[in-house]
Amino acid sequence: MDKRRILILGGTAEARDLAGVLAGRADLAVTLSLAGRTLDPAPQPVPVRTGGFGGVEGLSAYLCENSIDLLIDATHPFARQISANARAASAATGIPLLRLERRGWDAVEGDRWTCVTTMAEAVSALGEAPRRVFLAIGRQEAKTFDAAPQHHYLVRSVDPVDPPLAAPDVAYLLARGPFAVEAEVELLRDHRIDVVVSKNSGGDATYGKIVAARILGLPVVLVERAEARDSHHAGTVEDTVRLADHLVGSSRKRGV
Repeated sequence: MDKRRILILGGTAEARDLAGVLAGRADLAVTLSLAGRTLDPAPQPVPVRTGGFGGVEGLSAYLCENSIDLLIDATHPFARQISANARAASAATGIPLLRLERRGWDAVEGDRWTCVTTMAEAVSALGEAPRRVFLAIGRQEAKTFDAAPQHHYLVRSVDPVDPPLAAPDVAYLLARGPFAVEAEVELLRDHRIDVVVSKNSGGDATYGKIVAARILGLPVVLVERAEARDSHHAGTVEDTVRLADHLVGSSRKRGV
């Protein structure tokens, strides 16, 4: 059987779930690409390649050399560079691109959100007076908060922040979600947190901190995601599978 070849750019629970659904398809050959930033990645249901591609040119070359029929970008909503590279490589090669991006969270009654668009704006939103800040943004952009060293920071990430923050009052917590609401309430209380900083990542795995902040009446500085809808877009694994079948069929008809 001439299998259709799909490359999934992953690193999210949705990417793993999508790979699991497609893994059982006899008509598909699926490869999952991981950036390799996580030291102990979760097991995956399909063959995995690890590491970067070398920018747009490297990704374009990989797509062509491996006869990829469809590129699926299922990276984190804030993985802006790889998503931009995916759009450019799709345009350069003519290989269709499908973006799987879970919906962001919407504010409900009781939420006290200050929405910003960059980490630098999040730093400014904390204000000048010292506060006890829960940084739940991962490790890659935590160093941005060195610009406001007057605050106490509790930084949670899957892997260690390296190099650590230069701010004088920082505690680190290594943990991988999902995080239960009850445990998040206890964490915020035990550390006497005044304000939570989070990305609007969407999904259930890390929503517990948002609910916990609501329960405790704490403000949340929420970094919103950038909108980029110049490709085929799906918000669920089910919609992605349906669109993938359509796009792969269309690409074969065009001879891509």
